[in-house]
Amino acid sequence: MRAFKGVLLACAMVVTATAQSQDPPIGDTRLTVHTLLREDVFAGFLDNNMERFARADRNLDALLTQRPDQRANLLAWKAGMNLYRAVLAHDAGNAAEFARLFAEAKEGFAEASKLATPSDGVAAITGGSYSVFADRLPQEHRAAAWQQAYESYSVLWKAQSAQIDKMPVHFQGELLGGMAQSAQRTGRAEESAQFVDRMLTLMVDTPFEKTARQWKTNPSSAASSNLTCKNCHAAGRLTAKLATLQAK
Repeated sequence: MRAFKGVLLACAMVVTATAQSQDPPIGDTRLTVHTLLREDVFAGFLDNNMERFARADRNLDALLTQRPDQRANLLAWKAGMNLYRAVLAHDAGNAAEFARLFAEAKEGFAEASKLATPSDGVAAITGGSYSVFADRLPQEHRAAAWQQAYESYSVLWKAQSAQIDKMPVHFQGELLGGMAQSAQRTGRAEESAQFVDRMLTLMVDTPFEKTARQWKTNPSSAASSNLTCKNCHAAGRLTAKLATLQAK
């Protein structure tokens, strides 16, 4: 289950906008690098709050020095941030800037993957980043981005599928949804349908069920809809975690 906690990160790019804005205590080693970074990263991804996004960037660079054992996770986060910047450059029509940032993102994900261990969140960060931003890339890059998403989710599926029935709803939905969507986008229609069917069995009366049922009854809708991140986390997770630690 520890390794699969990274799947939470796959939801990072479409989670409800975060209100928490206190300076993350990056020197507190009781907190994971994910907890320290995610809310400021989300503020950039979701609200285009580039001031907080820049703070995440600064904190990430500091953590690379302070926590060398977390280099794989941190490089994956940095690559996801560069992927978002590349998408913004593409949206703005800046082809040269897009090319530079997109190359940095791909290189960052590749290096993070080489360093990753089974307990890291690299596969989840990579799969989640591509699953959210792939459709916003230039057309010529989308197929490869979705293939990378599929491969990343497949790593998670291989490690965690035996426990899928015992996982919390969010974990189930993110893993199954990520597999179904990345399979659909990479032309694996039969495999995608199998994951959708499994969602309809496990995801009854959850936020994931509606879209899964739509995919089942109207397969053509899958190309323009998102099956992941239907049950994301509330804002203020860092604040809540700090309060819990202080109460001990």
